[in-house]
Amino acid sequence: MPDLSTDLHIKMLQESRAANSLPRRLTKAVRSAFQPWVYGAEWGVIEDVPPLLFVLQRWVRPYVKSDQTALEIGPGGGRWTKHLLGFRKLYLVEYYDDLLAQIKNSVGSRGNVAFIKNNGNDFPGIPDASIDFLFSFGVFVHIDFAIIETYLDNMKRIMKPEANIVIHFGDKTKAMAAENDGFAHNTPEMMRSAVLARGYTILEEDNTLLWHSGLIRFTIPA
Repeated sequence: MPDLSTDLHIKMLQESRAANSLPRRLTKAVRSAFQPWVYGAEWGVIEDVPPLLFVLQRWVRPYVKSDQTALEIGPGGGRWTKHLLGFRKLYLVEYYDDLLAQIKNSVGSRGNVAFIKNNGNDFPGIPDASIDFLFSFGVFVHIDFAIIETYLDNMKRIMKPEANIVIHFGDKTKAMAAENDGFAHNTPEMMRSAVLARGYTILEEDNTLLWHSGLIRFTIPA
């Protein structure tokens, strides 16, 4: 069961770099060789994968507001981040130094984006009750449930009342997750119980769209 003491994500980053090196991309297609590489794109370009496109259209785009503040946990190479740049302020929170460097390289210098190095479950430097939208995809599937619970505890400090929190999590009741050693043990029931136990209100869930995981949106009651 992976936790933050493992080097799982660093290995994934190294493998992604190797698989997407210029020589290998050139062998696939000359045209694609000159497209910028984004860590995470090998798991599907969002717009080209119907379930991911649905996530973008249903779970992300409706909440992007130019007068609000958002936070993304574990942005990776930025394949979801690019769809969050329309916020007035966007915090990108990452635990691994190499991945933080990767997202800085992908996003570049933008006045509305702040890069935060955290301790694996917290939000250093984020003001209290300042976040309107929190999003994480492809991160909570890999971390131990105890760390997820601590994240849920720490989110309460930074979220505004009635803000939207969207978390993608692994579902070990599904065969693809059960057979994947990189997925930590979690289920929709476990996730639901942890969210409710901390006083959040669940707004919607989707446990059928994705083949190895689920989505949950919840808020802090006003």
